[in-house]
Amino acid sequence: MGQVLSEEKPAPLSHEELVKELANIFAVKCFTSLELYSLKQVFKSLAHHEQRVDYLKEGTIAKYLKVPDILGISPVLFQMASYIAAFPFLEDAPAVLGLEQMVIVITLMTDRYRRVLGKGAADKTKLLFKSLAVYDRKFSKSAVDTCSGSSNAREQIGNDGQGLDNDELVLAAFDALGHVNPDKQQNMPATHGAMIPGDNFRKFIMLLLLVAPLDPQDSLDSDPDRVTGAGLQSLRTAAESILAAFLDVERNPGVEYLRFSKVIAGCLPFLFQGLAPLFEHFLFSEELDFHKGKDGTSRSPTMPPEPKQPLLQDTGSIMNASILSQMSFFIPGSLLFRRLRLLYAGDEDGFSMGSFEAKVFNWKAPTILLVSGTCLLDESDHHSNGSAPAFWASLPPRRFPRGSSGEAERLTFGVYVPEPWKLTHRECFGGDETILFQLEPIHDVFRASSLNKDYVSFTRPSASTSHAGVSFGCPPPRPSQAYRRSGMIPLGPVSLMLDSSFEFGCFTHDYASKGGAFQTSMIREWNFQERFEIGSVEVWGCGGDEEAKHQSERWAWEAREAEARRRINLGTGDIEADRALLEMAGLVGSNRSGGSMA
Repeated sequence: MGQVLSEEKPAPLSHEELVKELANIFAVKCFTSLELYSLKQVFKSLAHHEQRVDYLKEGTIAKYLKVPDILGISPVLFQMASYIAAFPFLEDAPAVLGLEQMVIVITLMTDRYRRVLGKGAADKTKLLFKSLAVYDRKFSKSAVDTCSGSSNAREQIGNDGQGLDNDELVLAAFDALGHVNPDKQQNMPATHGAMIPGDNFRKFIMLLLLVAPLDPQDSLDSDPDRVTGAGLQSLRTAAESILAAFLDVERNPGVEYLRFSKVIAGCLPFLFQGLAPLFEHFLFSEELDFHKGKDGTSRSPTMPPEPKQPLLQDTGSIMNASILSQMSFFIPGSLLFRRLRLLYAGDEDGFSMGSFEAKVFNWKAPTILLVSGTCLLDESDHHSNGSAPAFWASLPPRRFPRGSSGEAERLTFGVYVPEPWKLTHRECFGGDETILFQLEPIHDVFRASSLNKDYVSFTRPSASTSHAGVSFGCPPPRPSQAYRRSGMIPLGPVSLMLDSSFEFGCFTHDYASKGGAFQTSMIREWNFQERFEIGSVEVWGCGGDEEAKHQSERWAWEAREAEARRRINLGTGDIEADRALLEMAGLVGSNRSGGSMA
């Protein structure tokens, strides 16, 4: 018998060994040596030691990150970190938060994984959903039963959990490890019952609102006013509006993946960006002080740190820090945080188009208009007194139901205008970067469409214009007699209209039309219209000192021009100079007396 020479295959690596290998790859390619040193120092100072294992306990992460206790988010944050720590073997979750596991968590939460994993695995939305979800078939079944009468019931029942099993991020990690996981499908948890409980998600949204403006070395406790008193109330209000985009809390106990991914893609593309600077706090050790000498004595820095500018330089009746964070979920924060200036406030400058034009038109950078008010009752409930009946008469007959649920409910709409404001004659202005949005009582975003270009219109009251005001998504005024005789304000399929006195407004969403200048909602697939009485109007300029300087120079030039015109029209007070000016014009002198002053 001949001998058969064979090479013994090496034993496959265990999940624990592969996780350590992935953590080592992340550590080498995604962190500097200084960041790794700081992380080790931080972990050493926080770790709990038990049976030769160092790990982080539940309250440790929230405490170190200085997450306010009032949010009640510590268990949710720990659940998320423990699940992500098992990456890429998510079937092993929850994992013990050792040093290697924290390297993986921080790499994923700070988006540094993009340096290692493929471009096709850039989206971690699916991973974040699974880290926040609970897996309970009974819980999911009760949700489907309670929402069976809603428009989303078919979507929830027919697609329960679909799309969660194939995670490109996990597959990219296996490729980076050169590992094949044939038993993945058998070992993965049952994702068909996956749902994020509504209360947990509300707390998580409040945390995201709080961390949105953070820089890596900013502390969450640096602005205590945001989590006390009026600041805490505005934080809760913004969180409720965002949560309403995901689910009806009275009819559905939790958020399923299809709805989760749909809302984030359409209305909240930057929702999770604040998590990166939050988790980068682990990379800055307080023990690492570059101002200490070799002997351990402290040396004062040569230059004191510059004071941090406030998030908002001005205050408004609508805009606050929570509204600012909410807008940063769909408008880049680089345009918002510490970059906004209050240009016009109806409460202070007067509710008139003249004041609006004087304050806003010279700003040569993008602006954000915010308007808030309360729902109007039906036309039949109005009495003949007041201006509400006239406003109702100027609108086409109501074809759509109201979008809000209760009477006197507060509504807040806004528009991001990328171009300087100007008067509208025949064509609107704006551009395809214009964004129409709603902030309260539900968060929704209506992006610019290419169907038409009726983005922004500013029309002064005049004899030739029957319908003046500010509108977004509405056709501009037409200089025709038929148009003026119609007596009705033309409303666009998806539009916001404010009357010339800034007393009333109307938002229209004609879903069946498939949109006009703005696209229809991705989360409310039905027709509705909101008619409301305006309480506040604000315009905020996006820009810094350069834009403000340009506006001041423009104002000064206009003041000089106005003064020059006044002197020509009324005279300078110098009789000889006035007579010389009139002689030059040929109005007096020779045989002309200039007329009698009697």
